[in-house]
Amino acid sequence: MFSKEEAKQVRQDFWTFFGKRFQRKWTLYNTKIKDVVLKFSMEDHCAMVSIDIEHDDEIFRHYYFEKFESFKSVMREEVSDDLIFERDYLLESGKVISRIFVFMENVKITRKTDWPDVYEFFYENMDKLEAFFWEYKDFIED
Repeated sequence: MFSKEEAKQVRQDFWTFFGKRFQRKWTLYNTKIKDVVLKFSMEDHCAMVSIDIEHDDEIFRHYYFEKFESFKSVMREEVSDDLIFERDYLLESGKVISRIFVFMENVKITRKTDWPDVYEFFYENMDKLEAFFWEYKDFIED
């Protein structure tokens, strides 16, 4: 078990090493569409790459989600067959967002032997997700 400070250091090391290994500028929050972001996440036993639609107005959130959902077959072909589309995804904070994601199970941020596999998972899936996003952004935004 890690202390709070040790856990913080492990997280910081994880993301620092990822940034050093894959030195490129990721889109993430710079999508140019308000409240639509691309994210890397590392939870307790799961790594995730996602498109999060975080708009507080449910109508706008569902509108953008449906735009992405209309590309479901294309996204599965170009990004991953394992993509999951959740119109109403409940975050631990209690906020509801829409999320399109792919995840890798049974990995832990505290298990450094998992890091290389997680980094490859992140790179491969985010690279494809970004490419899809920029190719179809005009339609999604329209």
